[in-house]
Amino acid sequence: MAAIHADIAGVHLRPATPTLEQIRRAPKVLLHDHLDGGLRPATVIELAREVGYDKLPTRDPDALGEWFVAAADSGSLERYLETFRHTVGVMQTREALARVAAECAEDLAADGVVYAEVRFAPELHTERGLTLEQVVEAVLEGFREGERRAAAAGHRTRIGTLLTAMRHAARSQEIAELAVRYRDVGVVGFDIAGAEAGFPPTRHLDAFEYLQRENAHFTIHAGEAFGLPSIWQAIQWCGADRLGHGVRIIDDITIGEDGSVKLGRLASYVRDKRIPLEMCPTSNVQTGAAKSIEEHPIGLLRRLYFRVTVNTDNRLMSGTSMSREFAKLVDAFGYTLDDLQWFTVNAMKSAFIPFDERLAFINHVIKPGYAALRSEWLFPAVSGSA
Repeated sequence: MAAIHADIAGVHLRPATPTLEQIRRAPKVLLHDHLDGGLRPATVIELAREVGYDKLPTRDPDALGEWFVAAADSGSLERYLETFRHTVGVMQTREALARVAAECAEDLAADGVVYAEVRFAPELHTERGLTLEQVVEAVLEGFREGERRAAAAGHRTRIGTLLTAMRHAARSQEIAELAVRYRDVGVVGFDIAGAEAGFPPTRHLDAFEYLQRENAHFTIHAGEAFGLPSIWQAIQWCGADRLGHGVRIIDDITIGEDGSVKLGRLASYVRDKRIPLEMCPTSNVQTGAAKSIEEHPIGLLRRLYFRVTVNTDNRLMSGTSMSREFAKLVDAFGYTLDDLQWFTVNAMKSAFIPFDERLAFINHVIKPGYAALRSEWLFPAVSGSA
């Protein structure tokens, strides 16, 4: 989307860089966020006390939040994933799951997220005897409660749920069937997650073929820690609707000495088919998928008009939010509100809800929200005016 220009009194203006406060008020759409990666540090401590979990490195909320970020900031996906043993460890009761889900909805809404798809792996929350169904129902109940609380506080949001199967385990068919069973009450899709190396998407081909027969939506973590073969399998063998991360698609793009850009066949296919990329800038830097925000492939992919979306991945481990992710991209690439709207519309177009509902969000929430922010730039409030 080209930047909006205005001519006022013969002066040619360009949009100003959005402030963090404006970014926070901008309507945002989040497609890649893990429930067990977004707990409040204080909640982790309180739940640990309630369930008798004694493995936390500290009981101080501020120190614990810093510990999660430092532990995740290793440059290794495997090391990054180790931090989840603490959050998963305290999410083993119905009450804990409902609380975490409700707080997730509240936190996202307060950050201006108007629609989110939050994922979690039911199989990780059965250590204390909960069934898979009880786990799913507790989380769905929590999201609905969080939506109600957020609305009461003046922040409307809608949360869709993705059920995730762990790629190193053998329960993907079971979780896929669970996703289909609950798709009319809040579950909008399916995913596989976990370490990519050694666990290709094709290990779960039966689950993906089942979902296709059931006309169900699914995304696949691919192209984060592993390269182009993971992306190729996710798309061409498994039929993924979206790619979780997909950062390594950059490996199929060549930049010539003269600045010319050439796309390989896989990159061309991803762009031509408008396959959404669920990119998570801060997380991608932490796990070594990108060297820095400034060098993140999202800059080039946005210029080449790939279907790029911006996401948080794990808000606790990355110490982030959607507003912070957008702010980092503004600082790194000079993005304006037009760019942020472009990312947001991309995400809404790619959501796993019906077309008419996506269109309503775009036309009645996202576009008016950004238009209002632009009007602040064009017509700033004058002190003392009515």
